[in-house]
Amino acid sequence: MRVMVIVKANKESEGGQMPDEKILTAMGKYNEQLVNAGVMKMGEGLHPSSRGKRVRFSGSERTVIDGPFAETKELIAGFWLWNVKSMDEAVDWLKRAPFGGGTEVEIRPIFESEDFGKELTPELRAQDERLRAQIGER
Repeated sequence: MRVMVIVKANKESEGGQMPDEKILTAMGKYNEQLVNAGVMKMGEGLHPSSRGKRVRFSGSERTVIDGPFAETKELIAGFWLWNVKSMDEAVDWLKRAPFGGGTEVEIRPIFESEDFGKELTPELRAQDERLRAQIGER
């Protein structure tokens, strides 16, 4: 089971405040445990929304909106992609993360091909497998 672990933004991350050496060291050790266990496939922090853009789609119209974006609690500061046996295993791993008080992290399952049922025709399934092979997934 693949999951995305989403670290929510806060005032500090949106303000561009970088973590100190103590936090970076603790997170590095935690990430090393995840990698050694074969759980972590990717993990990245994101720059503040002030450096980002959004594109709003309305019919054929495309509107580009420059950051920063208002609602901090709805923004993402970073993420991991994990491969785990179950949601319970993901929760167990996340409970070990070296976060302090007030941090909110969300775990979401990633769709797998079989989740799409018959709508994912053999041709579409073959295309999906080709694309995944090209990007080195699985």
